[in-house]
Amino acid sequence: MRLRALLDTDALGLRLLGGEDELDRTVRGVMTTDLRDPSRYLSGGELVLTGLAWRRDAGDSEPFVRLLVQAGVTALAAGEAELGDVPEDLVLACAQHRMPLFAVHESVAFATITEHVVRQVSGERAGDLAAVVDRHRRMMTSGPAGGGPDVVLDLLGSDLDLRAWVLSPTGRLIAGSKVAGPALPPETCARLAAEHLAAVRTGRRGPHRVQLDGTTYSLFPVRASGRAPQAVRDARETALSDWLLAVEADAAEWPEERLDLLRGVTQLIAVERDRRDAGRTVRRRLAQEVLELVQSGAAPAEIAARLRVAAPVLLPGLGAAPHWQVVVARVEWEDGEAAAGQVAQSLLEEVLVDPLATGPEPADRVAVAHTGDEAVALVPLPAVSAEHDGSEAGLHADALLRSVREALSAGLEGDGRLTLGVSAAVHSAEGLRGALEEARHARRVAAARPGRVCAAGHQELASHVLLLPFVPDDVRRAFTARLLDPLKEYDRRHRAELIPTLEAFLDSDGSWTRCATRLHLHVNTLRYRVGRIEQLTGRDLSRLEDKLDFFLALRMS
Repeated sequence: MRLRALLDTDALGLRLLGGEDELDRTVRGVMTTDLRDPSRYLSGGELVLTGLAWRRDAGDSEPFVRLLVQAGVTALAAGEAELGDVPEDLVLACAQHRMPLFAVHESVAFATITEHVVRQVSGERAGDLAAVVDRHRRMMTSGPAGGGPDVVLDLLGSDLDLRAWVLSPTGRLIAGSKVAGPALPPETCARLAAEHLAAVRTGRRGPHRVQLDGTTYSLFPVRASGRAPQAVRDARETALSDWLLAVEADAAEWPEERLDLLRGVTQLIAVERDRRDAGRTVRRRLAQEVLELVQSGAAPAEIAARLRVAAPVLLPGLGAAPHWQVVVARVEWEDGEAAAGQVAQSLLEEVLVDPLATGPEPADRVAVAHTGDEAVALVPLPAVSAEHDGSEAGLHADALLRSVREALSAGLEGDGRLTLGVSAAVHSAEGLRGALEEARHARRVAAARPGRVCAAGHQELASHVLLLPFVPDDVRRAFTARLLDPLKEYDRRHRAELIPTLEAFLDSDGSWTRCATRLHLHVNTLRYRVGRIEQLTGRDLSRLEDKLDFFLALRMS
C-alpha cells in the first residue's frame, strides 16, 4: 500500500510532519520498536512505529534515522503520548535523510495502525502471489547459469511486455532483451546512467523515474548479491560501481507485486555481476604482483617473467609478446572519508572497455590493481607493427573519457573527482617503471585542470618530465638551488618541515583537506606553512606553472 493511503484513513490519527514528496513509497510491513538500533529486525519496506523511548537527547535522532534509512525503511511514525509534540531534532533528521515522518495522535494505539497496515498489505498481495512465485522460479531456472542477464530480460519481455536493459555505471550496454527491439542508442544509455547516478547521490530511493525524449524509464540499482542493506557502504562508493536495470515503463503506477518481481530480477542480474567480478580476480592479482615488483625496483628479468605469465591470461591465443601501457586513476572526495582505491579500480576497469562493446565481460584483457587511493591498470597491446614506433599505438587520454564523462560527472557531482594519466606504450619490462612514473605525472597534470573528470596523456609531459635526463647537471643544480635552498635553510634553522610539507601538498594535488590529514596538521597550520613557502620563494602554489616548477625541482634534487 502507498503511504498517502495512510493519511486518507482518519481513524489512524496520522499527521504528516515531513516527506510530502515521498508519499508514493510502498509500505510492505509494519514494526513497533523503541530500540536504539532496530536494524537487525528490519528487512526493508516497513512503516516503523516508535514511542521515542530510545531518545535521551537531541543527538540521538540522526543516528536512529540513519539506521532506518540503511535498513530500507519506508517511513517513521512517532507517538505523541510520551513527549507531546514530536521533537524538532527528529523532524530535522528525517528531512536530512528524506525519511517521511508522521505524528501519531495520543488517542490512537499502535496496534490499531499495525492491524490496518497488515490487513491492507496482505489483501493486495494475495491476488497474484502464485504468478509472482512462478515467474521467480522460471527466472532462477533459466537465469545467469543458462544464458546470462539476457535470458532474464527476455522473460520480462515475453511475460510482462517490458522492454529492459542492463547498463554499467558509465552507461555501457551490458545486456538487453531480444524482444526489446533495437538496442538503446549510446547517448541514451549515457543519459540514463547519469540520471541514475545523480539520483543515488542525492539519496533518492529506487526505482528512479526518468523521462527522456518523451519516453519514461524506471531505473533499478543492481547491487552485489552478497551485500546486505545494513552493510551498504558510503553511497558515493556504491553509486559508482553498481550496474542498473533500465525499464521502459513508469514504475510509480505499478502494484507491489510487480515491483517485487523487478527487485527479484535485479537480484538475479547481481549474480551475473558477482560472477564477472570473480572472473576478474586472477587479472587483478596479476596486476598487483607486477605493480609490486615494479615499485620495489625488482630486476627487469623478474618483471619480464611475471609478464610472460600474465600475457596468455590477458591476450589468449596471441603468440607475440605484447606492448604495454600503464594507466593511473584516482578518485578523490573533498572530505577524504570514503574509500577511494577500490572505487578507482572498478571505474578504471569500466573506462578501459571499448564504449561500443556489449556484454558483461569485454574487460577480460585489462588488469587493474589498486594501492591506497590509486588504481593502476596494466594494459596489454598487440605487438606494434614494424612501420610504427609505438608512440601512436594504444590508448589515448582524451578518447578514454569521451563516452563516459557525462555519467561519471553526475556520479561525482558536488564533492568528487576522477583523474587519469596515460603512459606511452613500452615493449619491455625495463620500460614499465618509467611508464608508471609517466602515467602518475600525467595524472597530476590532469588533477590541475578544472572539471569532475579529467585525463592527461604522456604527450603532455614531453616539455617537462621526458626532457629531464637531457638537462645539464649545472642547470639542474642552479634550478633546484633557486627554488629549494631557501626552504632547506629555513628548515635547518627553524625545524619547520617546509620541504616535506611542499612534497605532501603537491602529492595531494593542492587539496588542503587531504594534505592536512596526511600530515596530521590543522588546515590553518598547513596554510601558514604554504604561505611561508611562497614568501621565501616568491612563487604562488595556486598556479599550475609554479606547481610544476616545484615538482620538477623536487624530482631533480
